[in-house]
Order: sequence, then structure tokens, then C-alpha cells
Amino acid sequence: MAYATTKDGVRLWYEEAGAGTPIVFVHEFGGDHRSWEPQMRYFSRRHRCVTFGARGYPPSDVPESLDAYSQAIAVTDILAVMDAASIAKAHVVGLSMGGFATLHLGLRAPERALSLVVAGAGYGAEKQYEAYFRDVSLEVAKQFETQGSKQFAKTYSLAGTRVQYQAKDLRGWQEFAAQLGEHSAKGSAMTMRGVQARRPSIYDLEDGLRQMSLPVLVMVGDEDFHCLQPGLFMKMAIPAAGLAVLPKSGHTLNLEEPEAFNRHVAEFIAAVVAGAWKARDPRANPGEIMKTN
Repeated sequence: MAYATTKDGVRLWYEEAGAGTPIVFVHEFGGDHRSWEPQMRYFSRRHRCVTFGARGYPPSDVPESLDAYSQAIAVTDILAVMDAASIAKAHVVGLSMGGFATLHLGLRAPERALSLVVAGAGYGAEKQYEAYFRDVSLEVAKQFETQGSKQFAKTYSLAGTRVQYQAKDLRGWQEFAAQLGEHSAKGSAMTMRGVQARRPSIYDLEDGLRQMSLPVLVMVGDEDFHCLQPGLFMKMAIPAAGLAVLPKSGHTLNLEEPEAFNRHVAEFIAAVVAGAWKARDPRANPGEIMKTN
């Protein structure tokens, strides 16, 4: 357990377990460093696992200025944690907000990644919902500030793609909701305004994604409705991407279906290490249904 210090002086709490090839876990908006516990326990048997709190999530610092929060800063924060932990390259695994940051890391600093797992990333990416997502994000930020985290968590944790977790694992969902209620209201509001509401659409990244050479596993729940199409888009755009869709599952994939999540990630990393996770065969032409000559 330690702190990394970013270039702008923000301290980021991180902790680690295990030994071996590093895996860095990047949490979602509704979670924090504790959200990766099922993965920390499983993967630390064979890997050096690192989880950290994003800026705005205590025990990491909560900057007061909105300018201290952005998608680009979220990427440099991952790198700051890796630098503090003396990790040159790692498998980077992110969920939702963390999935976006992981994807952007692959675009901005591919030399620091062994592979990427981009799970549950897509909210606000669909072009027809961009304005709606920004408006909802700003309203969520307002509610965190006016109601406080403990009260608003009761609403936020019951979103249409969170109830799947509640229905499957009430005890686990209650822990998620309780931890959400412990978050900094200021940090949550600033993160929602500075990172979520202002990040570019995944579709705007198409040129960079088509040039990406990193192995990528895209994961999505089939009831995480606004991540399905972006997930398919990433699969089609990124040359070495695979897509895993978990049935009857919502947004909080790593907690809702930890066994399936861990299995997919473990098999992906094993394939990457073996050199078997390759770019798509150029003969796999999406415009071809059947061959006639």
C-alpha cells in the first residue's frame, strides 16, 4: 500500500499483491480500488497485481479544480502508478470509465502495455446519444453534490444495467452500493463533469483504433445495452481484438460474473503470452458471406 504522485502533485493510492508479470486494474466510475478484489485474489496467484484509486476517490487525493480531471489525465494517472510501482509494461484491465482510460492508454502509450482488456466501455459513445449522455452526466454530478454520496448511491446503484447484479447476488450488490455511498461527493461530481461528460466518443477514435497493434479483449454484458454496439465497433476496428459477450449480464461485469470474467481474462493473457493472440486474418473479410470463386 503506497502513493504515486502525478506530475501535477496529486497523490494516488495504490496497492498490490502477488508476483510475476504485472496486471494493472483500472476501476469504473461507480467503483474504486476495492472493486477489483475478486480479480486481485485470483490473479495474484500468478501475477503481480496492482489496483489504485483514481483521482477524486479517497484515499487518493480529491483535487478541487475541474481542470484537474480529464480523459487525458486519467491515462497519465495510470502511467504515474506504473512508474511509482516500477512497472515498465503491464497487462492493463479496465472497466467502464477505467475501460475508456485503458483504451486511451493503448492509443497514447502503447509501449507501456502488454495487452488491454476493455470491459463495459461505451456509455456516451453512440453518436445519437452523445448530447443525452452529457446532460445526464451533468445531472448525476449535481445530484452527488446536492444529495451526498450516501443518499444518491441508493439511486445510482439501481440503474438499468446494475439491477442484474442485484438480482444475481444481493449480498455483493449491497457491498457495491455501500462502497459507492462512501465515495467523495466532490470527487464523484468532478469526475463526472471532467472525465465522463467531456470524453470523446469511441467512434471518433476509429483511425487510431485501426492502427492499434496491441492484443485487446473487449468484454460486455448482453444487457449492458449502451455498450453492445460500441463493443462490436471496437471488435471490428481494432486488428487484434476479440469480443466476449456475457449472457444475462449488466454493467458491473467483474463483480457480477467474477468467475466468467476471470476465466476470459486469464485465457486471453495466456494466449498473449504464448503469441497466439494475433491480428485478424486478412481473409476474414466482413463484406463476404460465401465464397464463389
